[in-house]
Amino acid sequence: MNFNVTMYPNQLLIVKLYGELDHHETEKIRGDISKAILQGDVRLLVWNLEHLQFMDSAGIGLVLGRMRELRAVDGQTMLLNPSPTMQKIFQFSGLSKFICFATEEQVILRSKGDFQWITK
Repeated sequence: MNFNVTMYPNQLLIVKLYGELDHHETEKIRGDISKAILQGDVRLLVWNLEHLQFMDSAGIGLVLGRMRELRAVDGQTMLLNPSPTMQKIFQFSGLSKFICFATEEQVILRSKGDFQWITK
């Protein structure tokens, strides 16, 4: 499992996941994201799932936990480009309203400090 965490100046954090996300991998990612959120640097957290093939319940817990942290700073979450299988998992988890299909560039351009277009 590989991942990239990129912080943009407009309080946008994009986490790009590759391969399979399981319990062991979530621990590696959690700290980086939580640190940025708790410092108040993040208003929109985008999970780019385009290259993610598998996610277990620990991955869902990772997303839900960061959503809880973001609520404390009035932040929002987006699940970008999940596979059909991931879409079903998010539907069962009650997270389907956070799914978006776009390119990272479109999200970056559209989010220039204005996050009102994202469904809460």
